[in-house]
Amino acid sequence: MQLAPGAAAAGVGLIACDSVGSTNAEALARARAGEPGPLWITARAQTAGRGRRGRSWVSEPGNLYASLLLTDPAPPERAAQLAFVAALGVHDAIAATAPALAPQLTFKWPNDILLAGAKLAGILIEAEGTRPLVVAIGIGVNCGHHPADAERAATDLAAAGAPVTVEALFAALSLAMVERLREWQGGFAPIRAAWLARAAGLGGELRARLGTREVTGRFEAIDAEGRLQLRLADGTVETIASGEVFPVAPAATPMGR
Repeated sequence: MQLAPGAAAAGVGLIACDSVGSTNAEALARARAGEPGPLWITARAQTAGRGRRGRSWVSEPGNLYASLLLTDPAPPERAAQLAFVAALGVHDAIAATAPALAPQLTFKWPNDILLAGAKLAGILIEAEGTRPLVVAIGIGVNCGHHPADAERAATDLAAAGAPVTVEALFAALSLAMVERLREWQGGFAPIRAAWLARAAGLGGELRARLGTREVTGRFEAIDAEGRLQLRLADGTVETIASGEVFPVAPAATPMGR
């Protein structure tokens, strides 16, 4: 693995591993030992990869597994916005290395990148402390394979006809993240607008699973903090900071005779 020259020039570091338990866990462990970052931890494979809500993440060789360690990138209340920054960084990296696929890329709130509606990549933001705030941005991209028994449809770059190497994708990602983080330092508004321009299901019906309850409504936007906004049937807006969302298929229209 190698950083793009622009990322190295920006002071970003890299530790490339053959195998780790989790790149996020490794990044946070190094932060506790005094490493301030910005630092990428990459691995050919993970033995204890994980996704949101403690789910395991299949991490066999052939895909990209990487975490970016940052210290005090912003006030703690803005940390959740990094999922949107990272999504745009992944989008930019794929668009740079597989430009033909760019029009098919969309974002599923809050942390997935879809290709033609199937999951291509996921993001896991983990933070520790407040002064200083330490953040690990974990990114997994299906380059050469994807889970065949996924709960939801998944895909990979090779299956989509774009045999992008992990090395090429990571180099592009390292530069894209530098550029998107710089943009974000000026405020969330441009990141929000760019994310919404590629949001899957915007304007359609979504079902949100919020712990022990579910709500269904029209996906109107994300707010200035990145929270999902659903317009419910009674006209009120439910603002959701954390949860899982699923598209609602439109009801079938009876055929006339």
